[in-house]
Amino acid sequence: MLKKFTIDIEPEAFEDIQKAVDYYNQKQEGLGKRFFITVDQHFDFLKKNYTSCAVRYDDIRCMKVKKFPYAIHYRIVMQQKTVSIKAVFCTYQDPAKWEARIK
Repeated sequence: MLKKFTIDIEPEAFEDIQKAVDYYNQKQEGLGKRFFITVDQHFDFLKKNYTSCAVRYDDIRCMKVKKFPYAIHYRIVMQQKTVSIKAVFCTYQDPAKWEARIK
């Protein structure tokens, strides 16, 4: 059984989340809050299931956010027992944009 890890959200990833919340709130009242709650639930899942997603590039894993076109990009830091959230990107964005930022 895997040990429970902590979540560390990089400042850029937090900014990604805030931009998405603001965008969804402009589209429909309360939708940004639903997005935030959904992402937070995914973070809770990753605390115990951090290896559930395959490595996509380098040592970065990606988890699709349910009901929203976003993916959580994260790295496992075994020594610190941490899931380091590197980005929360819209899957409609050019992959070169997030690949450049993650490296």
